[in-house]
Amino acid sequence: MTHPILDLQTAMVSALGADAALSAQIGSAAIFDLPPKGRSAPYLLVERHDMIVRDVSGARAHEHNVRLRLWMPVPARSAILPAVERISAVLTEGDLSSATLTVSTLVHVRTDTDMDLKAGGARATLVFRIFSESVI
Repeated sequence: MTHPILDLQTAMVSALGADAALSAQIGSAAIFDLPPKGRSAPYLLVERHDMIVRDVSGARAHEHNVRLRLWMPVPARSAILPAVERISAVLTEGDLSSATLTVSTLVHVRTDTDMDLKAGGARATLVFRIFSESVI
């Protein structure tokens, strides 16, 4: 059995990577746990993935808190927000369930944006709360 964090993260990265509209905005093969050295924006980083076990009625339930960080090379919110909207749509409108994990709820909790004036780019942090249950 795969750990629920790995199972959910694999489904998220797969769904985001398969989305043509998002790939047009950030490029293909641009989603990482840690970007390769020297990689320049745009790219999406799975920055943090926390999980709390919420066993309910004998079921292996989990509460995931996932933080994604999007980097774009242009220091403007108008350059980053279309990709933010696409990421949110792909994750909240799709089904991330798999053979070993059922996703029951996925909510986009918050988005923070900031400009990196030193490096000349824009960043957005997206936070999602996700509830899942292991398939036994």
